[in-house]
Formats: sequence, C-alpha cells, structure tokens
Amino acid sequence: MTEKNKTSIPSPAPIAEPTGKLGVLLVGLGAVSTTFIAGVEAVRRGKALPIGSLTQMACIRLGKRTENRNPRIRDFVPLATLDDLVFGAWDIFPDSAYEAALHAGVLERSLIEDLKPFLSKIKPMPAAFDRSYVKRLDGRNVKPAANKYELAEQLIADIENFRKKHHCTRLVMIWCASTEVYLEPAPKHHGTLKAFEAAMKANHKSIAPSMLYAYAALKCGVPFANGAPNLTVDIPALIELAQMNNVPICGKDFKTGQTFMKTLIAPGLKSRMLGLQGWYSTNILGNRDGEVLDDPESFKTKEESKLSVLEYILQPELYPELYRDFSHVVRINYYPPRGDNKEGWDNIDIVGWLGYPMQIKINFLCRDSILAAPLVLDLALFLDLAQRAGMRGIQEWLSFYFKSPMVAPQLYPEHDIFIQLMKLKNTLRHLRGEDLITHLGLEYYD
Repeated sequence: MTEKNKTSIPSPAPIAEPTGKLGVLLVGLGAVSTTFIAGVEAVRRGKALPIGSLTQMACIRLGKRTENRNPRIRDFVPLATLDDLVFGAWDIFPDSAYEAALHAGVLERSLIEDLKPFLSKIKPMPAAFDRSYVKRLDGRNVKPAANKYELAEQLIADIENFRKKHHCTRLVMIWCASTEVYLEPAPKHHGTLKAFEAAMKANHKSIAPSMLYAYAALKCGVPFANGAPNLTVDIPALIELAQMNNVPICGKDFKTGQTFMKTLIAPGLKSRMLGLQGWYSTNILGNRDGEVLDDPESFKTKEESKLSVLEYILQPELYPELYRDFSHVVRINYYPPRGDNKEGWDNIDIVGWLGYPMQIKINFLCRDSILAAPLVLDLALFLDLAQRAGMRGIQEWLSFYFKSPMVAPQLYPEHDIFIQLMKLKNTLRHLRGEDLITHLGLEYYD
C-alpha cells in the first residue's frame, strides 16, 4: 500500500474535564425515567449496585493480554460521576417522580418510600404534546401554543431555566416517552433546517412532538438521544442542526428485551452458518408502553424497528441458501396484569447439516424498565463525554444501546451486539490514545 492510499485515524482531541453539574433532562417521567432516577439515587446512597451499566461496572482491556491492564471504563475516560447528576423532566401528567414511580409499579414500595423526599422534589414541566401522535394517552400537564414553533421556543426556555436553576455546566436530553405513530420521512419538510422551521410554524403534521424536543435541545447545544422508535432526530434537518451546533446525537429505540436476545443469538447462528426458516416473536406487557402500542399506528413504528434487526445481521443477499425469504413475525399484546414485567416468547426454526430442521425456544421474563434504566445512565454519561471530546453529529459508536441505530446516510446499521461493543470500546481507546484491539493476536506467536 502506498503512503498516499493509507487510511489514517485522526489523533484524539483533548477531552475537557467534567467539572460542575450535569443536568439530565428526560422527556417522559414514566416507568423508565423514574426507575432510572430512583436507581441512581439508590446507588449514590450505597443501597444498590448499578448492574447493567457499562459506564459503572464494565472493564476495558488496554494493550496486550499479557499486560493485564483492565481498568473500569469510569476510571479510564473522564465521565461525570453519579454525584454530578441532577434530573429534570417533562410529562403530560403532573405527578412527581415519587407519585409516578408508585404508579409505574416497577420498584419495591419500600425503596420508593425510602427515596420519597428526593423523588418528590422532581416535578415534571408541562409537555409539548399532541394526542394525534400518541392516541392512547391524554393528560392535562401540557403547554398551550399557537403553533409547533412556539412550543419549541417554550421548550428552549425550559432548558435554559433548568440550566440556571440547578447551576448546570452541561446538559443532555433523552427521550424516554411513549412511541409515537408511524411517520414516513418527508423530504419537503424534513430535508433542511429552513424547511423544518417553516413546517413548525405552519403546524404541519409531519412535525411530531418528539422532533420539537430534539430541535430545542440542539438549538441549546444539548446532546440528544432518542430511546423510542419514533422518527425524531434521524432526519436531515436535525442532523444538519447537530452538525452546525457541534452537538452529539444518537438513537433510536432502547435495546432491552426481545431484540436484545435477537442481537445475541442471530450472530451465533450466522457464525456457524446455520440456516433460518422462521423467527416468530410475541410479547405481552401491561405497562403504559403496552397500552400505547395497542394502537396499530404506534405499533407499526415499533414493528419497523424490531423487524430490521435480523435482515441486517444475517445478510440474506450474501447467504441466500441460508437466509433468503425467512419468515419473521413480531407481535405485541397489551395484557394489563403483567405490568412492567414484559414476557417475550420466541420460536426459532433453524436448519442444520444436510437441511435437517431444529428449533430454539426462548421465554424471556424480563423487566422492561430495569433493563432500560442503565442504558439511560450510560447514554447520558457517554453523550456528555462525546461533547466534551468535540464529537458532533451521529454517534454510531453508541449503536450498542439501540434497536435501530443511527448511521451516516451511505452506511447500513450494524446490529451484531458483539461488533457494536467492540466499536464502543475501541472508540474509548481511541479517545485516550490507546491502541485499538483487533484480536488478531499474531504478536504472541512471533
């Protein structure tokens, strides 16, 4: 390879230290947000461990295996500490974090009561909400406005007021609210920032409430993560705004239960060149998310997010004999008695040597918000790190956390969770000037 054709990796930029308070602004103060907030406070008090959080519990290998350098991620890169975090939220219901946590029914009552003085002080700001986008919910804690542009201006004012009130040096925003109805990209209204702002002023239906939050965050220089499958920050206008204001963005749809299992198992099947005839998935859940997804239009948004995973991992265009035309069915059923304890059933029909059929069956009795809460924590801390490191726009290295990860327009998303984790850790190594790990290992046998 000539010197001219070599691909070079740019040197890491200096990372500003995480001084002062980091405000975590949450859109939605429901099961996920209250489980996250209460969990962070419980960990800060020494009452629990932050299980499920890479930033708090994972180690990262540096250098050769023989060097035995394996620091915790939180000791390797300069992350905000849990004591630095302060919380704010918007919600259509006026309940405090204490009342919302009781209603969500995720955490034990004794823990919620123990944290009552802290949780009761966190009260949601009125939300920018339009029931036509989330048809199964309605609340009175909402902002009045003449148009969507005015709503965005009110959100911007909320952000700046929160920053001043809590003396935050930095902020991040994470969408933890319900799934909106399915929207197709609208180039006429989503294609440029100018067109997007005109559509907001015209109250156009292509501008969903989640987009208003993303717009407000980016206008204020606040990193934004989308934890739902909505079309939100993944449109050209808002990607343009993120680049313009040097703000990191990522999404979408937290990878928690059934899709988490798919991104574990599908790479294993592909690695052994085992065929797939069909993958049937069904879920039952009874929380507010389940109620929202009982609406066909909101379900379509979620379905699109869930269905894309296997196609990208298995690559049927490369392996038609193994994966062409496999049947992939996803169902979600609202079942109130189950509450937040979601149950995912998977039937996987696979094909082995000489075409002999086999089956895998999975029954994952998970707790949706318990799985999501540490993802919210990691995303808040990593987005803040990215901004302090001068990273802007789409943060593909955070794909690990999402069902439908954002990528550059010319790329397909990487869904294999093991590749995603490698990319995340190598990004951290790069930021600190450490060698990237390839696992080639030839140096041990020279």
